[in-house]
Amino acid sequence: MSAAEHTQRLEVVEICAGAGGQSLGLHRAGFTHRLAVELDVQAAHTLEQNLRRVLKEDGADVPDELVAVGDVANPATWDPERYKENLALLAGGVPCPPFSIAGKQLGTGDERDLFAWAIELCGQMRPKALLLENVRGLSAKRFSGYRQAVLDKLHDLGYVAFWKVLQASDFGVPQLRPRFVLVALLPQYAEYFEWPTPSPERLMVGDALSDLMGENGWDPQEVTEWVAGARGIAPTIVGGSKKHGGADLGPTRAKRAWAELGVDAMGVSNEAPEAGFTPRPGATGPRLTTKMVARIQGWAGEFSNWEFLGRKTSVYRQIGNAFPPPVAKAVGDSIRNALLKKGERRPLIETGNAVHDPVYKVLRDNATRPLTVDQIIARLEKAGVSMEEPEVERHINHLGHDFEMVKTERGSGELAYTLGQFNAFVGQEDHQRHDLFMQHRAKIS
Repeated sequence: MSAAEHTQRLEVVEICAGAGGQSLGLHRAGFTHRLAVELDVQAAHTLEQNLRRVLKEDGADVPDELVAVGDVANPATWDPERYKENLALLAGGVPCPPFSIAGKQLGTGDERDLFAWAIELCGQMRPKALLLENVRGLSAKRFSGYRQAVLDKLHDLGYVAFWKVLQASDFGVPQLRPRFVLVALLPQYAEYFEWPTPSPERLMVGDALSDLMGENGWDPQEVTEWVAGARGIAPTIVGGSKKHGGADLGPTRAKRAWAELGVDAMGVSNEAPEAGFTPRPGATGPRLTTKMVARIQGWAGEFSNWEFLGRKTSVYRQIGNAFPPPVAKAVGDSIRNALLKKGERRPLIETGNAVHDPVYKVLRDNATRPLTVDQIIARLEKAGVSMEEPEVERHINHLGHDFEMVKTERGSGELAYTLGQFNAFVGQEDHQRHDLFMQHRAKIS
């Protein structure tokens, strides 16, 4: 984007920014950062150095404080009130472990859960648009009540919300990486929003890495053979958290998928294969370098000039936890077009009454009256929803993880249920998140 085009740049505040995958994608889509906030010191250093450089290169204004380091929910880290005036976009990749199928899916019980808090922040800052991304697990039935609660909150705040699971491979990234993406806009802009169109072409792992595999002397013919065998899309790069071990390419199933692509997924290498390279016993090919992992994560082409700071494990984690820049740019383009009211204006379909969890809705609508499972089923039937007792009980069990569920025993011994408050952290001074965060601070990323 030329310097002249910066007159149309829209300003963004980004929370939980990591090492800058979303930051770079949004920048390429025409957004300028007022501030980015990140907890991990090394990721913040990477973000500060690179984002400051690209802003200068594009002729954008660079604030004195570009990156704030610390807990985004701690008032000592930053003051949202300073940044909210005429803010175009509030964006963030809030922590994924509370919703990841690779973890315990603790939801509101995980001290890293900031999704509902980010919705409250949106209400405080009142941006024209909101963008939050997370793992696909947030779209699962386990979190239908949680999802309903945050979407209802956005509706109450006056936003029109859209959510979708996007595959990185649909946007020029050679890995699957499904991500739950939430976009919310004020109504006058929501009329112009549409999701980015997937590309029909797929970039294969071998094609993405062919030059990097041969840069350290590996025989060109062997590189060509490796590229021919790596004709597939990579499994999701797993960055993990500081609670777990060092750099490898994921759980057992992912390692098998990597092996089929000719990649040794048991670790990350310091260098590309040298002349005379042979795989270790039991492996089908070389290990990837962090530079290769970054390429798989979408740091290529217009996104390639990004230097990661730190030791190998930290760099791998920074890359693995990032939102792929091409996907961030694609979504950013859609948001920018909506904010500038480009394209066709579309009538809004009322989204505030969308039902993601019918049991949640029945209990919420009868908040002052305890209901038995049979009574819940009867009310569901009146609403045209057919659900058997075991399924209703599963919904109640899921809701009990994220909401206070009051149980009242009837004279017959039958239990009746009342849906209590949402347990998510939204800024409460007495929330358990504060103590848990301090206990686990050194291992949170």
